[in-house]
Amino acid sequence: MRKRLFTDFDGPIMDVSERYFQVYKFCLKQTKLAGQTVTPLSKREFWALKRAQVNEKDIALKSGLVEPGQAEQFAQLRRSTVHTDSYFKHDLIIEGAIAALEKAQDAGIELAVMTMRRERELLPVLHQYNLTRFFPSERRFYLSNDYVKTGDTKDKPKLMKRAIATLPKADRQWIVGDTEADIEAGKQHGVSTIGILSGIRNETQLRLQNPDAIEPHLIDAIELAIAS
Repeated sequence: MRKRLFTDFDGPIMDVSERYFQVYKFCLKQTKLAGQTVTPLSKREFWALKRAQVNEKDIALKSGLVEPGQAEQFAQLRRSTVHTDSYFKHDLIIEGAIAALEKAQDAGIELAVMTMRRERELLPVLHQYNLTRFFPSERRFYLSNDYVKTGDTKDKPKLMKRAIATLPKADRQWIVGDTEADIEAGKQHGVSTIGILSGIRNETQLRLQNPDAIEPHLIDAIELAIAS
């Protein structure tokens, strides 16, 4: 029996919380007026809001950016900054992620990565952590460097469509991810969905998407796939 597990990159494998927090602090500093008193959130407070999908403008307001237009300026700056190359250095591999991938590989599960990262954002990290041993080139699904994004819940299903069309047929397939885009990609193409709690959505938000399962970490999702 051929088993295949697609995994998102950020969330199940990489911890992006520090990158997002550093961008938040930069945008707060850039947006506040001279002499204006702001109330920066702690990383824990900030990440809890992000995981609950509190919008950028509300995060700006909670941080003291209450002058007209500031919340909009903050939100726009954050969107244009968070995926810039200089901030990716803050990402860290999640403890236990490599061991989880090794367990899947040892169990004969075919691994594939499916991510909204662009090629230039993904490939250096795969090489940095020697993750290419889990994800050969034909099982890497990412955005080209010049791709014009239309929204994750639209773009990720397109990646899944390409994967289904190009990979050999599998008897069982799962997609593991931390956002609604992963769940949508799986549902549109008949792939079992596992929401993961190590990323940018909390359990409440993931349950709204009705995945087939929700697990704390990548290792838990892999153990579920092994047992299925």
